[in-house]
Amino acid sequence: QVQLVESGGGLVQPGGSLRLSCVASGSIFSINAMDWYRQAPGKEREFVATVTRGGSTNYADSLKGRFTIFLDNAKNTVYLQMNSLKPEDTAVYYCNANVRPSRLSLSYDYWGQGTQVTVSS
Repeated sequence: QVQLVESGGGLVQPGGSLRLSCVASGSIFSINAMDWYRQAPGKEREFVATVTRGGSTNYADSLKGRFTIFLDNAKNTVYLQMNSLKPEDTAVYYCNANVRPSRLSLSYDYWGQGTQVTVSS
């Protein structure tokens, strides 16, 4: 079993910054990629950013330049640095990891429980 635990959310004023973290633990042979998604009240979950084991990244077009994703392979931890936050960034942020639990297994997606980010004055 693989567990993902997010942290770093909270209340921040518009224009402020937050750094989210997500640690993967449990039965992990390798992590292929880790992603961030978010879900605002009354809206569907949307893609934020992804990073592969090799360090390749991709972002939602609307967030490029403000958000940065990076992966610490040694710690099985993905970070999301969020700058110049806006009220519309308010959402629950979820971590997703594509993990190969063992050498002979397939890879599977796992989700964290989410961390709330609120941008408000």
